[in-house]
Amino acid sequence: MSFTLILSIAATLFMVPAAYAPWAPKWRQGPPFWGTLLIAALWAMEIAVHLVGWHHWSAALAADLWVTIAATLVLLAMVCYRNLQARQLTILVIPYLLLLAVLACFASSHANVEVSDDAPAGWVGVHILVSVTTLGLLTLAAAAALASFIQSRALKTKRPTALSRLLPPVSDSERLYEGLLLVSEVVLAAGVATGMATELAESGRLLIFDHKTLFSLLAFVLIGGLIAGRRWGGVRGQMAVRLLLVAYSFVLLGYFGVKFVKQVLLS
Repeated sequence: MSFTLILSIAATLFMVPAAYAPWAPKWRQGPPFWGTLLIAALWAMEIAVHLVGWHHWSAALAADLWVTIAATLVLLAMVCYRNLQARQLTILVIPYLLLLAVLACFASSHANVEVSDDAPAGWVGVHILVSVTTLGLLTLAAAAALASFIQSRALKTKRPTALSRLLPPVSDSERLYEGLLLVSEVVLAAGVATGMATELAESGRLLIFDHKTLFSLLAFVLIGGLIAGRRWGGVRGQMAVRLLLVAYSFVLLGYFGVKFVKQVLLS
């Protein structure tokens, strides 16, 4: 068993208390909540730095996954600090990140692939930072939208569940994911722009319609349409949630889909 795999398993296990915290009344706030969340974030950052390194960027799936997990946990902590209702989203976010961590453990045995260094110094780093920030924000927005959907269904059927009782109210969830969508759209636009600049520096072409570019542009259009629809078109409820989840799926496919097929399924 390689050291990378051992470190990945350890980082995954240290996320388990954060996943358990929302279900335990004494762990939902205060030091237990922040302690479990910060420990999970620090371990995720540790394995991300180990896989990526300080002087190069690995294009391996495991590195992408751990960087995304670490960024999402950091963003989750920041949002929870500013918004008390967001703390209730950990019951959805952390288990999802645990699934990504398990996938990262399976992918950790594959060799690293470094990205091209033809772009000017700093451009690739900026593009990657913007990209993982976008994915982290969209993950939180999707969780808030899913919470709104679960609460709406519980109210409609008049059958609240143990999960729905722990999630934020519908109105709070909708305000939260709308705000996260606005920020995500701005950051995604910056990601597309930095990606175009990087591509221009590497190949001399401003835009290449590969899978990642196509899915990113589709997500940008869908999110922009959803924001406009919520503000001026009356798009609410299940339709808004479905559009957001479709946009999020496009981003996931663009970031991880092809790498998963090439590096895991076909290796």
